[in-house]
Amino acid sequence: MAERSFAREVEDLKLGEGEIFSGEGILAITKALLQSGVSYVGGYQGSPISHLMDVLADAKDVMQELGVHFESSASEAAAAAMLSASVMYPVRGAVTWKSTAGTNVASDALSNLSSGGVTGGALVIIGEDYGEGSSIMQERSHAFAMKSQMWLLTPRPNLTSIVDAVEKGFELSEASSTPVMLQVGIRSCHVHGQFVAKDNKRPSYTLKQALENPVRDLNRIVLPPASFQHEKDKLERRWPAAVEFVKTNKLNEFFGPSEGEVGLILQGGLYNSTMRALQHLGLADVYGNSRIPLYVMNVSYPLIDDEIVAFAAGKKAVLMVEEGAPEYIEQALHTLMRRRDIQTKISGKDLLPMGGEYTTPVLIKGLTGFLEVNAPQLLGNRPPVPDPSAVLSDPKVKALAEVVPARPAGFCTGCPERPIFAAMKLVEKELGPHHVSADIGCHLFSILPPFNIGGTTMGYGLGPASASAFNVEADKRSIAVMGDGGFWHNGLATSVGNAVFNKQDGVTIIVDNFYASATGGQDVLSSRADNPNRKTNNSIVKAVKGIGATWVKQIDRTYDVAKMRDTLKEALTTDEKGPKIIVASSECMLNKQRRVKPQFAKAVKDGKRMVKERFGVDEDVCTGDHACIRLSGCPSLSVKHTDDPLQDDPVAAIDNSCVGCGNCGEVSEAAVLCPSFYRADVIHNPTKTDRFLYRLRSAVIEWLQKRRNASRVLFPA
Repeated sequence: MAERSFAREVEDLKLGEGEIFSGEGILAITKALLQSGVSYVGGYQGSPISHLMDVLADAKDVMQELGVHFESSASEAAAAAMLSASVMYPVRGAVTWKSTAGTNVASDALSNLSSGGVTGGALVIIGEDYGEGSSIMQERSHAFAMKSQMWLLTPRPNLTSIVDAVEKGFELSEASSTPVMLQVGIRSCHVHGQFVAKDNKRPSYTLKQALENPVRDLNRIVLPPASFQHEKDKLERRWPAAVEFVKTNKLNEFFGPSEGEVGLILQGGLYNSTMRALQHLGLADVYGNSRIPLYVMNVSYPLIDDEIVAFAAGKKAVLMVEEGAPEYIEQALHTLMRRRDIQTKISGKDLLPMGGEYTTPVLIKGLTGFLEVNAPQLLGNRPPVPDPSAVLSDPKVKALAEVVPARPAGFCTGCPERPIFAAMKLVEKELGPHHVSADIGCHLFSILPPFNIGGTTMGYGLGPASASAFNVEADKRSIAVMGDGGFWHNGLATSVGNAVFNKQDGVTIIVDNFYASATGGQDVLSSRADNPNRKTNNSIVKAVKGIGATWVKQIDRTYDVAKMRDTLKEALTTDEKGPKIIVASSECMLNKQRRVKPQFAKAVKDGKRMVKERFGVDEDVCTGDHACIRLSGCPSLSVKHTDDPLQDDPVAAIDNSCVGCGNCGEVSEAAVLCPSFYRADVIHNPTKTDRFLYRLRSAVIEWLQKRRNASRVLFPA
């Protein structure tokens, strides 16, 4: 099950000519694909484009009515290879993924696709972010576009511009026989707005027609001698065709006065933040009217030399606003200016940060520096803008930072991965630390406190592969961890198969939580739910045994910390050679709560007897050593002070966010900690038997309390 349902939003995909579409940018992209006559769509989920995949999955009826094929791809490479349908046939296809990680995975297929070129329009929608909001390495898809000669669109973050970019992207691809990348960040994906819709189009040429009328063009297949001609074709035909299309269709935009002493050149995706910065400086109004000439590059690659030269000519200086490192566009501008012998000064990363996200405060600082040097008269009496760095130097903020501890990212409340790493800490206490290779996924949080486990992460499904160098004789074995999403994405062959083939002696833990949890809870091959559109319930254990693994253990309840501990210890100490694989299975608690809570609420409303487990801590028993917190780290575990004068330290406490997974009690038992944890059953719509038992227990407890109080009076301490 995905993070959320888009059943209501899917209805907006049916809007026709002249109707107003309102919603998020990511939904606008989906509508634009259907308006463009797309034949097939695929992709792999990941922020910030996960919702595009989820919307398409929920829009099955709309897609079938139009004759559009959609499937969730096994990986970004599988999605990119899908675009080969557009190589020989005039069918439009689109795929999507999180970049740059996804682009790296898809690079082999993309390189072949861009080499031979396409007949039908091929669009790659990539989600890319920088700075603290990004969860991956800070790289740019721009480099891949340049390397493989794929055109890169970066539209302004408003729905009309985004929809136009999708529609024109297909046309650009067909006009230049080249795949096109459409880059959107999280701000573009989730910006809200409106645009005037068009009718959805059935594909002008269907996949059925393509199958029944096969075409074979040797000139598009990446084999000698055709492959030698592809580069020539890129430079002599495709590139000029793309430049001409961009110029003719005015895909790049000019704003502000036609002339000026200085100007700004910026990627389209940075338009909103740049305009906000200009407003703060009194150089633009809320309607987008700028006092400084702007050249907005909705097409970041290829550059349109004539437009840039015309914009820069006669200006004293131009500031290139380009997010991410290195400064590819700025370098190209310097080359262009020198070749054309234009003396306009080019600024960019000398005034703006080399890396990180270009937020409005960052741009204000950079623009101020640029204007103070080149056009100070434009600044005038501007309102004071606080320096973000000044806040950090505030004595009050510094004092607060010394008191309030850092809050590292962590597992959700009740996460079934938490007990796995609690078990690993217990084994570490007995056998000592081991080298741990991590993977992409939720389990990466084990690297942070309170577990502090994990040394490296090399990519999705590559955790065990990244431990392959440690396949040497030693007194300890390596440990590798990967999730079920990574296992099916890349890990089965690249990690487990590699370990089997090379007779590696390490330990691999496959965390099977039934979903691709980190990307929004989409189903994977081993999901336990019955999915009407996918074949699920495929066993990970059978898969690893099928490629030769022999030492394989299945744990169906990861919350059994003692069993996890003992199984891991056995894997690390057994005399059996070859890879040791532990499949640790329990449902992702976040998805489980999304699934169970509505069912539970409905049952209670219908008057059915329902029991909810809750856990607590007996204050009189708790010693206050907080070992349970150190071995669990659950967000629902906290501390509180008591009125007991003999209790100097605060005791452990469980707040209302507890989901009743029982991990805290299991950890305490496995680690032989205190017996202070108790379980309470909250009964909704209790039966007569429940009420009788409640009265009986209450009477017994009351009698025991009176007896204890009486003994205290007779025998005071």
